[in-house]
Amino acid sequence: MTNPAGAPTTQAADPRPERRARWSAAAVAFAFWTTMAGTTAPTPLYPLYQEAFGLTAFTVTVVFAVYALGVVAGLLLFGRLSDQVGRRPVLMGATLVAMAAATVLLLTRNLPVMLVGRVLSGFAAALITGAATAALSEVIPPGGRIRPATAALVANMGGLAGGTLLAGILADLAPAPLRTPWAVLLVLSAIALAGVAATRESSAQRPGFALRVQALRIPAGIRPAFLRAAMATGAGFAVLGVLTAVTGLFLGGELHLHSHSLTGLVVAAAFACTALGQPLGRAIPAGRALPTACLGLVAGAALIATAMATTALAPLILGAAVNGLATGVAMADGLTTITTRTAPGERGEAVSTFFAILYTMLALPAIGVGVLIRATSLRPAGEVFSALVAALALAVLLSLTRAGGDHPNQDARAG
Repeated sequence: MTNPAGAPTTQAADPRPERRARWSAAAVAFAFWTTMAGTTAPTPLYPLYQEAFGLTAFTVTVVFAVYALGVVAGLLLFGRLSDQVGRRPVLMGATLVAMAAATVLLLTRNLPVMLVGRVLSGFAAALITGAATAALSEVIPPGGRIRPATAALVANMGGLAGGTLLAGILADLAPAPLRTPWAVLLVLSAIALAGVAATRESSAQRPGFALRVQALRIPAGIRPAFLRAAMATGAGFAVLGVLTAVTGLFLGGELHLHSHSLTGLVVAAAFACTALGQPLGRAIPAGRALPTACLGLVAGAALIATAMATTALAPLILGAAVNGLATGVAMADGLTTITTRTAPGERGEAVSTFFAILYTMLALPAIGVGVLIRATSLRPAGEVFSALVAALALAVLLSLTRAGGDHPNQDARAG
């Protein structure tokens, strides 16, 4: 084109698609963050629920475990839903389920209603995890400053860390500590719902809904490496689950520290370090990541056992952080194994199987610790649990030693 004087002109690029993409990414990430925050918000509130509803420590661990089992059930039933009907409707549905969970927990006055709220939280997390991760990969342009995987990681783990910290601070500073956190999360979820509703659908192909239970299968070619990574990461998830369920009980009952913010901080540190451990795991040379993770899990378990034996706060915080880092490193190794050594048609099943194992390990050991607490007390139960985690990590490390120095991810990482 030329201007009236005959000089050439250039047509400015339309900035609207880029702005729309940034808005969509922000809306999806915020919905992801808010939904995951709702799953860990009860952590600093458990001592208050225990007092208000007359719950035992065992019952508290069951309340936590119901959420994780809800996630597993949701992944198996609806893991592919966003591929079938689109990202936007599933994101909106997940946010609505999160709002329903917050409403139930806002109004709850007894244990059965509380369990319903926790199951709804698990379903919301299961729905949004796959849909938000896929949507971010579609709306964030390639080559940008923020990678889709990084945005998904920050939203997911940031929500898990932020929810427990936010609820703890509100429980300490705001009135009605068992109501205010849920009221705030309900408002945040409503804002997230409005944001997602204003975005466009990012998935081009939507074959339509067909209810089918997600198959759980480990491809034969990666089975040994998969199982080692899953067991190591699962050991770390078991610690995360137990920390989420009983940290408040330990701080209040054994250390006589009744700060809900402190409870939230300890658990938030564990989840934040899990997020940091994943890029760290990808940076560690191939063949060293999983052994490093196993040693970190042993060290974290030893620190937590020390905290239980000495009723000290510092080793508990340090143990939570070390366990989180080690868990993130092991998770990165497992996901690298899946993404680099399986055919595209097998990856969905392998990833679903991996996370089903992790969330089962998040739930069942917490119930086991609850049983031990009922049989003995919190401190010896924590010491026994720490020893079992260390034993599992050492067993994985021993199996790596017997398998030799060849690491199956080495060629894939080098390429």
